[in-house]
Amino acid sequence: MSGEFQKIDKEKYGKSLERLNEIFKGISETVTEVSTWRCPYKNSENRCTAQFGCRNQNRDVPAGQLYICTSSDNLDYRSAWDI
Repeated sequence: MSGEFQKIDKEKYGKSLERLNEIFKGISETVTEVSTWRCPYKNSENRCTAQFGCRNQNRDVPAGQLYICTSSDNLDYRSAWDI
């Protein structure tokens, strides 16, 4: 197919964009809901990605590794951040 162009089916393309929009809308809604109780700096491996101090950081990790987040997710994590 080198040098050839495929004709784009505009209807199919539009439906694909609509489907992607629905997928991302669902992801966004989930993120918004989860962010009300889970620290946004806590990754899926319960490691802290914040570039600032927090009292919920277990810093007893090998050099170069992210700190372990010890938050229970049952608290308002914002008060834990060091200013």
